[in-house]
Amino acid sequence: MPHQGSYINGAWVTGAGKVQRNLNPADLAEVVAEFPTARSADALAAIAAAEAAWPMWKAVPAPERGRILARAAAIARTRLDEIATLLTREEGKILAEAKGEVIKGINCLDFCGGQGYRLGGKVLPSEAVDTAASTLRQPIGVAGIITPWNFPWSNPCWKIAPALVAGCTVVFKPASATPLTASCLVEILEEAGLPAGVLNMVVGSGAEVGETIVTHPATKVLSFTGSNPVGARLYESGARKLAKVTCEMGGKNALIVMPDADLERAVEGVIGGGFGSSGQRCTATSRLLVHVDVKARLLEMLVAATSALKVGNGLDPTSQMGPVVDQDQLHTDLSYIEIAKHEGLKLIAGGSMEASAGNGYFLRPTIFDGAKATHRLFQEEVFGPVLAVSEFTTYEEAIELANGVVFGLSSALYTQSLVTAQRFIQDIHAGMAHVNEPSIGGEAQLPFGGVGCTGVGDREMGEEGVNFFTQLKTVFINYARSGERSMCR
Repeated sequence: MPHQGSYINGAWVTGAGKVQRNLNPADLAEVVAEFPTARSADALAAIAAAEAAWPMWKAVPAPERGRILARAAAIARTRLDEIATLLTREEGKILAEAKGEVIKGINCLDFCGGQGYRLGGKVLPSEAVDTAASTLRQPIGVAGIITPWNFPWSNPCWKIAPALVAGCTVVFKPASATPLTASCLVEILEEAGLPAGVLNMVVGSGAEVGETIVTHPATKVLSFTGSNPVGARLYESGARKLAKVTCEMGGKNALIVMPDADLERAVEGVIGGGFGSSGQRCTATSRLLVHVDVKARLLEMLVAATSALKVGNGLDPTSQMGPVVDQDQLHTDLSYIEIAKHEGLKLIAGGSMEASAGNGYFLRPTIFDGAKATHRLFQEEVFGPVLAVSEFTTYEEAIELANGVVFGLSSALYTQSLVTAQRFIQDIHAGMAHVNEPSIGGEAQLPFGGVGCTGVGDREMGEEGVNFFTQLKTVFINYARSGERSMCR
């Protein structure tokens, strides 16, 4: 069992706050962890440790920083089943999805390990004679990292790994609902050889611990994933102290089905995108836009497939969807179901709790038909297994509907037409576009992020994710011999 506490300056410590009891969302009789939570004083100690460690860490050659991450990836691979099982017990997603998440996080560690050999700038021509011009990347300083509960392993990996390889030290606040999986990651990085003070974790509330990290003058760079209201406040706080900030927030992702689509493949994409991880992902398919010519057939297939899904404990290998994470999220989901009914949408699947699944927060995957752009279920992020269906008659109408929300994270299109696919890639207002596959997913070497109210700041993952934690320095070297004069710039 991983440590249950905070990690500050290379030591596991008991926070000064009250003990937090976390339950298995699929079995409320099981206490997964009891965490003594951190207070502001603990966060201040963590920031001080990171600040003190930074001069040493930034001086470590980038390839060596990368080798530590590569060792962490190797250790994590040997513990894949253990981490995935812990993740399922703590967050609720089915074991197959948990294993996929752990592998994705390992891929991020691997990729960033390799970036230790590729971290650099450019050599560019100078206007002046006898002058060499170039850029180099240097770490910014102490990084404050705040992660969500829905991906408690991979999201910390894709934030912490690039910060470390770039040469930043880290103060990390995991989500209060899933600190045990985060502790496992910290233990692995410690085992891989990360020096004391370079990575610090404080488990506590956003209002106290998170606020301390965000507002402290020593945290020069901030990376956040979570809700729009919290992200907006964090961005404002970062701007006031001129910190570099990236926030990945909400999504209301559309999946478009054209009349020439492979309907069986499209249904698979809707099921995986809409109900995978119980719909609790920012890239989840939450709006289905279907051409009127194929709508009846598609919905017939979709309702049958949705109704056949087995909802249950994620550790049961026959379960196809786990519970939602906690009572608050279940209440949100049920509230939106009632809102949709009140607005006159037609319930065609689910809509209630799954009593047969056991003592947990189980909700049947839910589909509403007849969603218009004016409906709240069309516009607002639910973050649960609740899908809104709309119809269209032309490609232009589909794009207008898809782009008719404030968010712009991910998107998907099912078609057999290369022309339509290319038009969609150009026209969709989103940071990521998928053709003939679900709206979910990302890869370690590719940038991740969105537009509009989905996010601000640089993209995460890929080369861009590492560069975010650096600042550029431009260098001029004049090598004219004594007595010679170079042309003035």
